[in-house]
Amino acid sequence: MNIEQNLKLKLQKAFSKLGKNINLSDIVIEHSRDVSHGDYATNIAMKNCRLFNKSPRDIANDIIKNIDMEGIENIEIAGPGFINFFIKNDSLQAIVKKIIEDGDNFGKGEKKNFKINVEFVSANPTGDLHVGHARGAAIGDSICRILSFAGYDVTREYYINDAGSQILHLAESIEARYKEQLGLPFEMPQDGYYGEDVKTIATTILNEDGKDVLKMSDPISFFRERGTFLELEKIKKDLKDFGVAFDVFSSELKIRSNEAVEKEIEFLKPHIYQDGKALVLKTSDYLDDKDRVIQKSNGDYTYFIPDVVYHVNKKSRGFDLLIDVLGADHHGYINRMKSALMMHGYSADTLEVELIQMVRIIKDGQEMKASKRTGNAITLRELFEEVGVDSTRYLFAMRAASGHLDFDMDLAVEQSSNNPVYYAQYAHARLCSILEQGHNIAFDIEASQLEKESEMALLKHLVSFPSAVLEAAKERAPYKITNYIHDLAECIHHFYTECRVIDTEHLDVSMSRLALCLASKQVLKNALSLVGVSAPEKM
Repeated sequence: MNIEQNLKLKLQKAFSKLGKNINLSDIVIEHSRDVSHGDYATNIAMKNCRLFNKSPRDIANDIIKNIDMEGIENIEIAGPGFINFFIKNDSLQAIVKKIIEDGDNFGKGEKKNFKINVEFVSANPTGDLHVGHARGAAIGDSICRILSFAGYDVTREYYINDAGSQILHLAESIEARYKEQLGLPFEMPQDGYYGEDVKTIATTILNEDGKDVLKMSDPISFFRERGTFLELEKIKKDLKDFGVAFDVFSSELKIRSNEAVEKEIEFLKPHIYQDGKALVLKTSDYLDDKDRVIQKSNGDYTYFIPDVVYHVNKKSRGFDLLIDVLGADHHGYINRMKSALMMHGYSADTLEVELIQMVRIIKDGQEMKASKRTGNAITLRELFEEVGVDSTRYLFAMRAASGHLDFDMDLAVEQSSNNPVYYAQYAHARLCSILEQGHNIAFDIEASQLEKESEMALLKHLVSFPSAVLEAAKERAPYKITNYIHDLAECIHHFYTECRVIDTEHLDVSMSRLALCLASKQVLKNALSLVGVSAPEKM
């Protein structure tokens, strides 16, 4: 149990002694910004005046009289009723041994009997992933890593939109390029795909499947199936090289097989009415601002109804929560899908949607609107090959998904403290260097000689890592981990500047400081891994 959680339990018990019940979730423990005000603080007395009908300072006094002081050096009341805790050094020092013993598992939450499906990226297999997909991939994968580390059972899922008109246009485009390479007359379809990848696929089909594809009974179906497969394989390779792997790839074609859409419409019949020849779902009876057409007057289904089938399919697989990571243009999609799931008897909060805002790529102070290589959209692969996977992932993760992002390519490759990922990774490499220099000195994992201000600040930040993980998991917020990483790196650099780690004349102090370096290195590595960033030993 970490110090913050321990303080919450002490406060809860103190309230119980005073005849009042309070939930742990209602107790807020904060780090004191000024060391003269203690190590931790809470405003709990001010928040609960009505429970006692007393002034906050009087409530604070009553709490202090009834609190267990084990591990606490002193408690003070400040201002209108803040309670400041001064923690005993040995309570903070104990975290070093805990971290070293737990290793890669330090900060992990207990396993929870709660299954979460996270769907992200899900780009149409009709071309390369672009920078918008890159941000979705970085944030979606980081959310999965954080939730898994926090103890949840997480499944990563990619939904393949392989049943729509865009796939037919892809097949027709590949067929045209195939004819072109055979020297036959060809015409690119309206709404066709003109990218180099389509030409490459046509070449692959010609080389691997021969010159007689056009003689097949249904060549367009072959081009559709083969083209979708090859495009998807390329997407998988790009994502793998970006450090993103999926557990499940779900095909829209398979989801819609066996008349699944027709069966869904039959199930939803009590919630459907006709508008002329169109079928309309009464989603406004639930959370939506208006009803939604599910079948057009010409008999075609809108994209909404197959998506309902897909989400019901996901729920049927036993997930407690569905999380969709989608582009910001899906804002209107949220309540209509929640409404459809509620028609199946599910609660509104069975689905969460994380919306990813747009990305602008900045280079040399100017916005890059197109790839210099192709003149088209900047691809995921182009981006991470130019600035590196670590920088790309970290810079995407360090801003809330709900905000627009300017991705500065010059900053991403800058080797200075201005570059946040370099600043964090350099802290890890610095610790590795120190540990290598002191390899012949034993560790004092009790960390008994740590007492300087920078050492205490670093210890307090290490203690807070499990809480940071839980908060990031609860809020689906990878940026809270990068904030933690930056602050940890700052503490490490400050400690390095203030304290001489290897001092042969004071070996007892060096032994404690080397143990602190080892613990800090471990936590920094654990934190970086949660956003898919490496922890290099040398830079």
